[in-house]
Amino acid sequence: MASGNGGGSPEAADRKLGDIVGEVSNKATLLVREEIELAKAEVSVKAARLGRGAAVGAAAGFFAFLGLIFLLHTLAWGLNDLGLSIWASFGAVTLLLFVLAAIAGLLAYRFVKKGAPPTPDLAIEEAKKTREAIEAVRS
Repeated sequence: MASGNGGGSPEAADRKLGDIVGEVSNKATLLVREEIELAKAEVSVKAARLGRGAAVGAAAGFFAFLGLIFLLHTLAWGLNDLGLSIWASFGAVTLLLFVLAAIAGLLAYRFVKKGAPPTPDLAIEEAKKTREAIEAVRS
């Protein structure tokens, strides 16, 4: 005989609630796995871009270094033509190189100190939104 309130038995309701809880748990697990995959993909894309940029930057630096060698050699011979001896001309250029190296080293230290490791910003933001949505549903 059916009950007057139109509902099923309490066991059926418990089973439906159990199915719903299990489904929510499975979807939450899937969501976390997908967010982890998103973070991995984002970091690998950023790392690849950094690698390509570093390779091209290294090539540019190499060619600039070769050009600088010729420029400094020219400067040393130019100082010699202005009346300095050969050793004084090359010594002045060497001193200039050490000063520039110190400045570049300090700048490099600052840049590295300010730099942050590549982080999966999109995945972190998505995880925050997901957490906020879950907390909103719970309250």
